[in-house]
Amino acid sequence: MRLPLMGVTVVSLEQAVAAPYATRQLADLGARVIKVERPGEGDFARRYDTTVHGHSSYFVWLNRSKESLTLDLKDPRGREVLHGLLDGADVFVANLAPGAAERLGLGPDTVTEHRPRLITCTVSGYGGTGPWADRKAYDLLVQCQTGLVSLTGTPEATARTGISVADIAAGMYAYSGVLTALYTRATTGTAHPVEVSLFEALAEWMGQPAYYTRYGGTQPPRLGTRHATIAPYGAYRAADGQEVLFSVQNEREWAALCAEFLGRPELTGDPRFATGSDRVAHRAELDAIVAARCARSRAGEILTGLRAIGVACAGVNDVAAFLDHPVLSGRDRWREVAVPGGAVVEALLPPADLGGVPARMDPVPSVGEHTEAILAELGRSPAEIAALRADGVI
Repeated sequence: MRLPLMGVTVVSLEQAVAAPYATRQLADLGARVIKVERPGEGDFARRYDTTVHGHSSYFVWLNRSKESLTLDLKDPRGREVLHGLLDGADVFVANLAPGAAERLGLGPDTVTEHRPRLITCTVSGYGGTGPWADRKAYDLLVQCQTGLVSLTGTPEATARTGISVADIAAGMYAYSGVLTALYTRATTGTAHPVEVSLFEALAEWMGQPAYYTRYGGTQPPRLGTRHATIAPYGAYRAADGQEVLFSVQNEREWAALCAEFLGRPELTGDPRFATGSDRVAHRAELDAIVAARCARSRAGEILTGLRAIGVACAGVNDVAAFLDHPVLSGRDRWREVAVPGGAVVEALLPPADLGGVPARMDPVPSVGEHTEAILAELGRSPAEIAALRADGVI
């Protein structure tokens, strides 16, 4: 079956998480993604860990269905090969260190000067202009700079999020930006460049606390699993020691919780808890009531009771429990993907299902696995390829 982006060629000077996440999603939809890596070592994310049959968990997650081409771009012959690729490409993605692409003559303006249909996508830390354009960035640093870390954790201590949320945000906006640029080119003939920064991507995700702080006079407090503007909300410990998480989203749920779960219908008339804002203001008193009720029942009993009255709830899983989640198995979300060396890993399908269109789930490439085949496509002879390899250009 023809996939939506078949016929689209993406060339990517990518490393780490943000850009590889964007291009993997393009590959999922059928785009040909040629990943340009350093000769010998490749993308440094290949060495973040060795937990997946000797390979990095990050790299395996982000790089299926791609082709790997090794090039030394400091060598003019390496840049010549890249320019040959760009002549036939639709999209050029880069997330190099600040200024590196421009120093190599690979900045957006340069590569599109004679390629008006080429869409460029640049992923940076703080944007290509402005006072921080020359600064390097990584995920935790951006979490700190956007204020996210100040919101995450407990009243006693801050904490980073457990996943690379700034990188993922930037990758998602790069992906959607490239899709939009492809659509615009198809409908108007104009190829617009795409620029995404980790800082501005995560800044968008900080919208609610930004409004809360600017117009409320103080930022939301760190409350662990609690919520700054909703109560009751969070994880409560059951009699068997397990945690159960639930929240009350509206007045109907609040009345049902009081009458059917807490067994205290009179609380709906208590002025301390009359409105959502009142419940937040008296969170400590309300949490004590809810916690005492939860401590009298086992987790399974609590979940059954809450679901019966229409209150959303769940247990608190660790990662192993998530992997065995009945939704993933019941909806057939796992597929097998090969990794270098012949092993096979389980990978989740992309979350956006296109009815009747299967996701592409091709192998993760080894470093430079497709170099000779790609060079042959560009018209290089076996002797020329051998010479490039002997000189360390590929």
